[in-house]
Amino acid sequence: MTTLVVPDYDAARAFYIDALGFDLVEDTDMGDGKRWLVVEARGGGRLLLAKAADDAQRSAIGNQTGGRIAFFLETENFTECHHRFVAAGVTFHEDPRHEPYGTVAVFSDPFGNRWDLIEPLKAA
Repeated sequence: MTTLVVPDYDAARAFYIDALGFDLVEDTDMGDGKRWLVVEARGGGRLLLAKAADDAQRSAIGNQTGGRIAFFLETENFTECHHRFVAAGVTFHEDPRHEPYGTVAVFSDPFGNRWDLIEPLKAA
C-alpha cells in the first residue's frame, strides 16, 4: 500500500472510485477529521488516501515525486480503459503512444499527481 496525500477525502474518493474505477477497501472515521481511506486498483495496488494535515503536507500535494510520473496503472485493454477515463473527465497530457514495452499515455489526477496508463506488450 502507498500513501497519497490529498487535499480532500471526498474528492479523492470520488476520483479514484468513480473516474478510475478503483474499489473501496475501507473508509473508517478515525476522529478529529481523520479517515482511514483505502482504495484498490482492480488487479491489485492499494492507495491510502491521506488528507494533508499541515502546510508541509499541503505543499506536497500533486508534487510528491518532484513532477515525475508517480504511479503506473496497468490494463489489459488500453483502448477501452483510455476511452472510459476520457469519458469520466480524466485529464490526459498526451495522445496514446506505442513504445517497445507497450501502449502508454500520461494522465493526472485532479491533485496534480502524474500517472502512466499502460498496456504492457505481451511476451511472445
